[in-house]
Amino acid sequence: MKAVRYVLIAIVALVILAVAAVAIAMAVIDPNDYKPQIEQAVEKQSNLDLILDGDIGWSFIPLGLELNNVEANLEGDRLVALDRLVAQVDFWSLIAMSPQVDTFVLDGLDARLVVDEQGVGNWTRVMPQKTADEAAGQPPGAQDEQPQEDPGAGGEPLNFNVENVQISNAQVSYTDKATGQTVTLEDFTVNASNITLGSEFPLEIGFRVATTKPTLEVDGSISARLAANEALNEFAVSGLKAVFDMTGEPFGGKEVTAELGGSAKANLETETATLSDFTASLANLSLSTALSIDGFGDKPTLSGEVTIAEFSLRELLDNLGQPAVETSDPEVLKALAFSTKIGGPAGKVELSDLTFMLDDTTFQGSGSYTLADTGIVFDLQGDQLNADRYLPPEAEGEAEQAPAAEDTAGGPESDLLPLETLRSLLLDIDLGLGQLVVSNLTINEIKASTTAKSGLLKVDEFSGKLYEGSFGANVTIDARSDNPKWTIGSDVTSVQTLPLLADLAEVTMLAGGANLKVNATTTGNRISALRRNADGQISFNLAEGEFRRLNLTRMACQGIALANQEELTTTDWGTSTPFNDMRGTLDINGNTLNNTDLLASLAGMRLEGEGTIDMQQSLLDYEAGLRVVGEIHRDNACRVTEYVKNAVIPVECRGNFSEDPASLCSFDGSRFRDTLQTIAKNAARAKVDEKVDEAKDKAEEKVKEKLQDKVGDKLKGLFN
Repeated sequence: MKAVRYVLIAIVALVILAVAAVAIAMAVIDPNDYKPQIEQAVEKQSNLDLILDGDIGWSFIPLGLELNNVEANLEGDRLVALDRLVAQVDFWSLIAMSPQVDTFVLDGLDARLVVDEQGVGNWTRVMPQKTADEAAGQPPGAQDEQPQEDPGAGGEPLNFNVENVQISNAQVSYTDKATGQTVTLEDFTVNASNITLGSEFPLEIGFRVATTKPTLEVDGSISARLAANEALNEFAVSGLKAVFDMTGEPFGGKEVTAELGGSAKANLETETATLSDFTASLANLSLSTALSIDGFGDKPTLSGEVTIAEFSLRELLDNLGQPAVETSDPEVLKALAFSTKIGGPAGKVELSDLTFMLDDTTFQGSGSYTLADTGIVFDLQGDQLNADRYLPPEAEGEAEQAPAAEDTAGGPESDLLPLETLRSLLLDIDLGLGQLVVSNLTINEIKASTTAKSGLLKVDEFSGKLYEGSFGANVTIDARSDNPKWTIGSDVTSVQTLPLLADLAEVTMLAGGANLKVNATTTGNRISALRRNADGQISFNLAEGEFRRLNLTRMACQGIALANQEELTTTDWGTSTPFNDMRGTLDINGNTLNNTDLLASLAGMRLEGEGTIDMQQSLLDYEAGLRVVGEIHRDNACRVTEYVKNAVIPVECRGNFSEDPASLCSFDGSRFRDTLQTIAKNAARAKVDEKVDEAKDKAEEKVKEKLQDKVGDKLKGLFN
């Protein structure tokens, strides 16, 4: 026992002697006496010019060092400077082999980082470059040697404690002379206390950042409670409150506030992380989420929910200093919202109970995103959408202007499809909408199904109900080459043309139930190329319809009256021409539609015609004929005689169909000469036939009389 006592006494004595020696040394030695040697040592080992203007002090309990007014210059320019640095370690914690930082104070740091015109930063020139001879003099393998880790290191938890950390009045400037960009960090402050691994500690950060290209200023403040375990593989943030006040060119000079709040945890060993009650806001836009992540590799598993509260996009753009979105209805874009639940297996993010609100339109459905192949799947169903409300307002006088003859008149055309992006897409999207109003058309029960894979985009179904009828279409775009191929098919059944054309283009010229089949192909990635390369056929049939604001009966009667050499007495002809059926085929040849088989059944007439439609110039060039097949009108001058029957009354339709369609068609007097010749031939043929019949009758009478005379004479002779 005495031996143990003596050993303990010896150890305590050694500690006391060591403490006393350190205390005596610190009391006797003045570090300020060694400033020149310190400055020379730094200048010898680096390219820095160290200037120690202030006092150097140290303390015993706590054991620490204090520097004041230190500056380091590089090639005559300041690189870094500081007003005060204090670093203190608890002396007794060193004795106990558990070091604890008592205080760390950094005040007035000023760092100036510069990148020259050649892209070289000044901090890279702090240490002198070694010459080739010096580099060759290194022992073999010296550069490749790596420090060997102690097999036993890292197994013990780190015992780390800091009583107080203070950083104040720090600033860092970064200048890139090649781009002219300057970034400045000013008023940077950090305050933390009682930093101990395994328990929470408070942290406060403040700063101001400014840039010149573009001009932007950000004033930020962050407060939170942080925690980390002793193994440094588990971290937590709670009570986060971060506020950023921003202004500058990106915001049109307006001040914008962004905020973050909530709690977060992460465990690097189990590869898990959570966000709890996390919120983010920008001006009047607010997002909230609760999210869990399991796995930090290629196949994480996510679960939680995300909500964007209802906000006004117009107000948001105004708050951000951005130009307003011009729409025909100024009341739209005032109520947007989004919410969804997040889940799914590893490597796949699935969205369920997804709801998206756009003013008075609501979409609901689900979706998913696969991380491995970036595949996107969506199934959304909406109630109603008036797309016309979101279109740009029509410029004054725009409606009266004729369309430009050339698409490129205003400048070079741009590509319609981003081909590289399209080739990388993997999509499977189903979309439904109860009602859609677009271009003043009302379409109900819309269904759309789209897939994309390896550059092949397919709209497998696009269907709906339209004006008492229905339509269906499919489109395939093969973008695997730089000259994409388009295949288009469409089928329209019993769509009423009168309300359709009235709503679409304010045209009320044609009525009837339209049936339409379209099969077309084209190639290209620009509008002009698609028109130029278009090829295919459109077949149409219009049942139980009428031409409105166009009376073809009057046109025909005018021709018949001329043929009868009489004048029409009827004054009330009406403003329409009914027909039972009109059909034909349009052959698509680039910008031109050719029709050679137009046929329509009218009262007492059959409309026949052929012509072309120039889609680029919006021009119609048609020659039609009204073939007389029966009685047309009660007007006596319009009576159908045997001379007129089967004659053709010519009609021409020519002009720009983007203008008033009613003025396109009229009686074709130049071609009526052919009709008169036909009527004359019919009349001449009838007169010849009449004379032949008269001569025949007379001959038969004479023969009959002669026969009677001869028979009578023979009978008389017989009886005699």
